[in-house]
Amino acid sequence: MCIFICLNGPIVVSMSKICTLVVLVLFSLSAKGQELYNLTQPASTLPKGALGIRLFNESYDESGLIRKISVLKVMYGVTPKFSIILSGVASDYHSLYLPTDFIQHNHGGTGPPASANTPAIVPYPYIFSGADLYGQYRFYSSDGQNQHFRMAAYGELSYARIASHLAEPELLTHNSGAGAGIIATYLKKHFAGTVTIGGVLPFEYKGNSYDIYGGAYPVDFKYGNALTYDLALGYLLYPNTYISYKQTNVNLYLELLGRTYGAADVTEHDGVVTYKIPNTISILKGGSYAEISPGIQFIIRSSVRVDVSVGLPMVSSSYLHDYPLYYIGLQRYFFFKKRTSPKND
Repeated sequence: MCIFICLNGPIVVSMSKICTLVVLVLFSLSAKGQELYNLTQPASTLPKGALGIRLFNESYDESGLIRKISVLKVMYGVTPKFSIILSGVASDYHSLYLPTDFIQHNHGGTGPPASANTPAIVPYPYIFSGADLYGQYRFYSSDGQNQHFRMAAYGELSYARIASHLAEPELLTHNSGAGAGIIATYLKKHFAGTVTIGGVLPFEYKGNSYDIYGGAYPVDFKYGNALTYDLALGYLLYPNTYISYKQTNVNLYLELLGRTYGAADVTEHDGVVTYKIPNTISILKGGSYAEISPGIQFIIRSSVRVDVSVGLPMVSSSYLHDYPLYYIGLQRYFFFKKRTSPKND
């Protein structure tokens, strides 16, 4: 198709350059496939004008109940150094409201609520749960033959319709909030490594907590701030030598995801009386943990990605989900460039 366009009459010069550019971009993405991690972002950004569509699914078994999150991502290269990602999320991890009797109410004149309650395992509806806007700017590049080192800064803003009842925040899938951080990626031949350090500032949730009799009590739920620290390693397993961008890439990954977060601050309002809820149960306490996620990736004709990973606890564990945590992703790249006349080339 590219050859046909390139030979199409008076625009032969400009379209030749376009065809060459597209092939080089595709080949570049294929050659650097080992830094297109399954779960984390590299410091590299999308080429200017490139569009990516990604469908991502996360699921786990909670005592026989399958929980799942689906994310649709639209990625775009605004400039050679700046990319944005807009995401929409659907899930059944949480409801629109806090779980029934999440706070142990005691309003019979014998004192304030004793504590929060660990919610029972109940099914929630699979609903549209929120959206996320992510921007990344690559501010440093040092490129050599078969290797490069790059650094980027990112910022993120999330909106969540759902009501998380956990101290630990997670943007995109659990909480409204803002996040930012630094990414550093080093690639040499078949190997790529990335380190990401960032912070999460979740927004406060204001809603109702319902008791078993249907009584509604306004609640202010302040989640703990979080520090994120990730290490992602990628290795290009196949092909050993590139002949064509049409070759299928096979990449192996090992991603280590670390989190440290503060305790929740929960306040309930019962008319003119305000109760401070002790964060005595584990899901309201602060904590730290690290997960390990081995994975495999296939890049087909330099434009289609298929990712499969599994998350396992390494040091302690998260309360956001059970283990093993299964990930699968499908992504397609599209490349666009305006046609120009020969005199402008």
